[in-house]
Amino acid sequence: MCDMEVLAPDTLRMVRILDADPETVWRYLTKAELRRKWFSAGTDATAAGETVELVFDHDELSADDVPYPEQYAKYKGAVGREKVVEFDPPRVFAISWDEGKEGVARFELSDAGNGKTRLVLTHSGITGPGPMANFGGGWHSHLAVLEGLLKGEPVRDFWALHVQSEAKVAAAVAQS
Repeated sequence: MCDMEVLAPDTLRMVRILDADPETVWRYLTKAELRRKWFSAGTDATAAGETVELVFDHDELSADDVPYPEQYAKYKGAVGREKVVEFDPPRVFAISWDEGKEGVARFELSDAGNGKTRLVLTHSGITGPGPMANFGGGWHSHLAVLEGLLKGEPVRDFWALHVQSEAKVAAAVAQS
């Protein structure tokens, strides 16, 4: 399940129900070895106020062998250094985005019953419609990889999903 809405000109919210308990999902958000399987490698997040490294290499996100699109190839191996804004295990994890220039990505986890987790991702402080579509498409795609990973149903082609997701988010932003 995924719901996405534009809350404000600079804010997106996405909701997913994931097939794992909140403690497991928390580890996938904060432990680099697990996070790399759906989003980015880097360093573990352990406390508010610290800097966490995010190392982006999306080769591992597709079950099939798919090339990086030319427009994103230059970002392969890019390292982001983000501040942990909130750290309340296993409920709230928030980090700055683009060193704070593109706001904050905040993950809220709650028990959805039957061993499932309700994840709410709110990314606020985004600088415009282009970045909203790009980040929204990226988040939508990465969350689909996480959802598939937890269900045992891998995403075949992350980049094809990203193109579709970005177009969907761009349309939603244009209508808001």
